[in-house]
Amino acid sequence: MRTPSQLYRTTPTIYTSELKDCPQCGHKLVEMNYLSGLKTVQTMAQALTIAYRPKRCPNLGCASQGSVWPSASWQGVAPKYSIYGYDVIAQIGWERQKGKAHFEAIHTHLRERMPISESQVRYLYHQRYLPLLACHERGHRSELEELGRQGGLVLSADGLMPEGGEAQLWVVRELRTGWTIRSGWMNSQDETAFVEFLQPIADWGVPIAAVMSDKQHALLLAVASVFSGVPHGFCQFHYLDNAAEPIAAADEQMKIELRQRVRAEIGGLIRHKQAEKPVIPVVTGLLPSPVPAISTPTVPLKPETSAEQERESIVQDLLARVRYLLTLKGRPPFRMAGIEMFARLHEVVECVRELVDHFPEARLLKLLDGLQTALTANHSAYDELSQAAQWLADLADTLDPDGKPARSAEQVRAAWTDCLARIETQGQNSPRLQQFSAKICKVSKSYAPGLFHAYDIPNLPRTNNDRESEFRRLRQRLLSTTGQVGATKRLLLRGGAWELIPGLPSLAETTAAISHVQHDQFLQERQRVRIHRAPFRLHTRSVQQSKRQLKKLVQRWKTLPASRDP
Repeated sequence: MRTPSQLYRTTPTIYTSELKDCPQCGHKLVEMNYLSGLKTVQTMAQALTIAYRPKRCPNLGCASQGSVWPSASWQGVAPKYSIYGYDVIAQIGWERQKGKAHFEAIHTHLRERMPISESQVRYLYHQRYLPLLACHERGHRSELEELGRQGGLVLSADGLMPEGGEAQLWVVRELRTGWTIRSGWMNSQDETAFVEFLQPIADWGVPIAAVMSDKQHALLLAVASVFSGVPHGFCQFHYLDNAAEPIAAADEQMKIELRQRVRAEIGGLIRHKQAEKPVIPVVTGLLPSPVPAISTPTVPLKPETSAEQERESIVQDLLARVRYLLTLKGRPPFRMAGIEMFARLHEVVECVRELVDHFPEARLLKLLDGLQTALTANHSAYDELSQAAQWLADLADTLDPDGKPARSAEQVRAAWTDCLARIETQGQNSPRLQQFSAKICKVSKSYAPGLFHAYDIPNLPRTNNDRESEFRRLRQRLLSTTGQVGATKRLLLRGGAWELIPGLPSLAETTAAISHVQHDQFLQERQRVRIHRAPFRLHTRSVQQSKRQLKKLVQRWKTLPASRDP
């Protein structure tokens, strides 16, 4: 009979507790004569069996009497009760977060080196890696406390817009370090909910130097209640964006009208013509399209023929330029598509005018006439919107410290007030400008209490956009690992708070960090993950899984006592 091959090593690697003296009483520890923690662990390199020889304190009066001290090296190989090592867990997390790999791809990669299923890969990521990473992030608590004693923490509070009425994900981070202080979901965004969310930070007792947010009304009240007297800075970008709302709306309307007029005047001219001969597309890859041979004509072209080709090329380039300009999109508050479209089309008009002065080509004459007609109809709107856009640029320049001498908050406020006074005066020139000016002044008055703390408080930024970019990067990463917008939304609801915790710079650092997490801390964090994910257990589109879940509900129901007739 053939002897079966051994899957694992039978001779264990034995570790010994590294402690020599008892941490409680200082007595020399005694090594036990038995092994503990015997288990087989799968690492990235091999499957091995490990165990440790514990030690105990011989002092009968020691507080640790009855306890044994395990080996730290043994604990650093794999989590307690896990058959996969920390290096496997870190590899899964690293490929998922840094490599943006699908679980299927991670499983394929690991399957070449060890026996593991795809469901096990998913489990290790959600139930092992993310809780361990959160526990490691919590290890920075003492460093934050020291930073707070040195000058106070600078907090950033921001939320991710909820999807379809679901709970909203909020995160509070220390701005200078980027470490997460609190992150989780809020079913409502009123003052009471924000107070409950922020109160544990105040109870922590660490000094807070300032808070930065986007000026949500309920959050304003909560910060004033929880962190009484702490400066609350408002994002200057959001201030300018809100002030620009009517300007951006009018600019968008002018863009639409200008585009419609241009197409009405010269739509047939700028529209792509169907080529007489189908154009062979340029294709690359393993099977690229053929490259046509470059041939030199044996008979030189006549000068008039060469000039016609060059003239045709110039006309087509100008028509392509106009087509492109009609597709511009804006990004308020500083990039207005309507203003840009008008200015760039005006440049085309000036160019065409010079061309027709030299040679009045028929299509160029039609292009010139059509563009002039469309631009003339929108000239008044363009002048007013340009003035309003300049107001926004002036406000932004007043608040921007770059290239200016160091200024105090009062100095910046004085310059900003003067700028608003000029805007209010210039706004009397027309009813539309007056509307824009009134909106800017109204928003400015609302944001004024929180715009100037950044000039007196070191390290307090003028904008909260960096924190918002973290939400954006998280969405992009989840989208790239799922390929589905709907799946991205579901993942944000099921684990976004843990996904937001930043990973470490390298795989080696990640492995080392999660291997030093205390087991009791990990169990608590994993329980938080399970509690949060529990309401989503029936959110599945798998036919088999939904049938199993419904069957379990029926089984649970039948175990209950039947109702009695009255």
